[in-house]
Amino acid sequence: MAGETESFIDKVEEKFHDHNSDSDSYSDSDDDHKKRPPKFASKANTVYRLFGRDRPVHKVLGGGKPADILLWRNKRCTGVALGAGTALWIFFELMQYHLITLVCHLMILSLAALFLWSNASVFIHKSPLQIPHIAVPQECVLEAASVLRVEINQMFTVLREIGTGRDIKKFLTVVAGLWVISVIGSWFNFLTLFYLFYLSLFTLPLVYEKHEDQVDALAEKAMIEIKKQYAVLDAKVLSQIPIAGFKKD
Repeated sequence: MAGETESFIDKVEEKFHDHNSDSDSYSDSDDDHKKRPPKFASKANTVYRLFGRDRPVHKVLGGGKPADILLWRNKRCTGVALGAGTALWIFFELMQYHLITLVCHLMILSLAALFLWSNASVFIHKSPLQIPHIAVPQECVLEAASVLRVEINQMFTVLREIGTGRDIKKFLTVVAGLWVISVIGSWFNFLTLFYLFYLSLFTLPLVYEKHEDQVDALAEKAMIEIKKQYAVLDAKVLSQIPIAGFKKD
């Protein structure tokens, strides 16, 4: 009888132990389930990027060698391009040399050198220069004309929308942009303004790529503030102007 009692107690203890181990395993699995990220976790909010950019800066600039030059990834080619542009600006702006004059003088020197060498080769028993035949392929011209046609048509479409008075927001944007360009243009001549634009191609993309998070954050704050100010202007002024076909965003 005592042996049966002891065996019964042993069975109860084993069942109790098994129950505890099962509950521990369930609790462990629950903890793992809580720690495990959900299968369909929602993605983080999209980060604001300047001009709606959804690709890296290198891809936005076209990729390849031109983008490498603008982003200083090929420092030798970048230095040559920037140095050549700076030298031309100094040559034309500081030395007061004119572009048409330079082009004509270079063509005169080149043609004179080719002409003299071709005639002198007979007397010095040298083979004349083999001037290659240069021709512009028709495909390149048609492709360039097609791209240019699309851009020109898009510009005409924007100008037509502004001229018909259907989008006052775009009208104000274009007018403000032209006014800023006119003010900047009054400070510099065309050559210096073009050189500043050329110089910005080698500086602004590089600075933006290194500090894109900070720049995008500041740009987002600026866009929010601009939209607020435009909303106030729209509510107080623009909405009071009777314009046919006026549409609000």
